[in-house]
Amino acid sequence: MQDPNEDTEWNDILRKKGILPPKEIPKDDEEEEDALQQQSVVKTYESMTLEELEENEDEFGEDDEAAIEMYRQQRLAEWKATQMKNMFGEVGEISGQDYVKEVNKAGEGIWVVLHLYKQGIPLCTLINQHLSTLARKFPQTKFLKSISTTCIPNYPDRNLPTIFVYFEGEMKGQFIGPLVFGGMNLRAEELEWRLSETGAVKTDLEENPRKQIEDKMMSSIRSSLPTRQDSDPEDD
Repeated sequence: MQDPNEDTEWNDILRKKGILPPKEIPKDDEEEEDALQQQSVVKTYESMTLEELEENEDEFGEDDEAAIEMYRQQRLAEWKATQMKNMFGEVGEISGQDYVKEVNKAGEGIWVVLHLYKQGIPLCTLINQHLSTLARKFPQTKFLKSISTTCIPNYPDRNLPTIFVYFEGEMKGQFIGPLVFGGMNLRAEELEWRLSETGAVKTDLEENPRKQIEDKMMSSIRSSLPTRQDSDPEDD
């Protein structure tokens, strides 16, 4: 009598026609195949994207669920950090009707730096240039600018430039008027330091650049002053 499980061409034909039942797979082979498949799934989940993890979650065993969930949370945190880090990177222009949406409701964990300016004021132009530099350096901070009177009606020109700093809808800092910025000698590093003091940016500067300039100026003034010996009249 012919063995129905024998690998012959005739048995294959009979199986296709339904005369013979499907070939039985030895139990040991089945268990080995399942183990290899499970091992393959466990090995590959670390290389999966978040979408792939969602699609294949039914294939994971109970033993792997805790590890995979931990890995999923890690990938999600990395993705959020990347999104936050590369969210902005340039200075956006807004009008008064955008104020609430773009500033007050900027989002959780978002710092907003808003510059109120007017065309034709040199210090405003300089600050816009510096903010463009800082926006590229700190793309996780939202830098905005707005013509003062389109944002706040009748805002006085004497208060320009003005910078407001917000975090999650609350004002954390304000710089109003040209004297606060030190005039046209303002450097990007000095503005960076001022913004870092409000929390809007995380600077790598170790001290206020303006202090270095002031120290040099004071040193220069001291060296040019006459000494006490020089200033005293000679005794006859």
